[in-house]
Amino acid sequence: MAAVRRGSAPSTALSSVPLQMLMCLSGTCSALYFLATLLMIAYKSQAFSYPQERLALDLALLSLMGALEAPRLYLGTKGNLTEAEGPLAASLVLTVASALLSVYFLLWQTLVLWADAVLSATLLAVHGLEAVLQVVAVAAFVS
Repeated sequence: MAAVRRGSAPSTALSSVPLQMLMCLSGTCSALYFLATLLMIAYKSQAFSYPQERLALDLALLSLMGALEAPRLYLGTKGNLTEAEGPLAASLVLTVASALLSVYFLLWQTLVLWADAVLSATLLAVHGLEAVLQVVAVAAFVS
């Protein structure tokens, strides 16, 4: 085992602190988004004429979005902290899928309220920034 000499240059860490901070923020935003969207769907189903098949689709897609969040954050955090491009790339794929679901709730949901648009656009912006930082981190890990 080689001894570390005093005064020697420390090894450089490639993990991204901004990405790690954004992942923490994204987890909180996603949890709040899920809860707020679920409550708005419940409100819209009572206050408006909401077709049952569309209600089922919106709830299924919201559930899928919630189910993708835990593995997305786990793989992203693991990949970033261990400087492994595999888990981080898998998290990037899940981030893109989650962003597409955000676009659905922003544009194509059965009834889009002003609050839906604001929440979805905010989550989409967070996911977009996170995807950019993930691509940069993967590029740094590969080189």
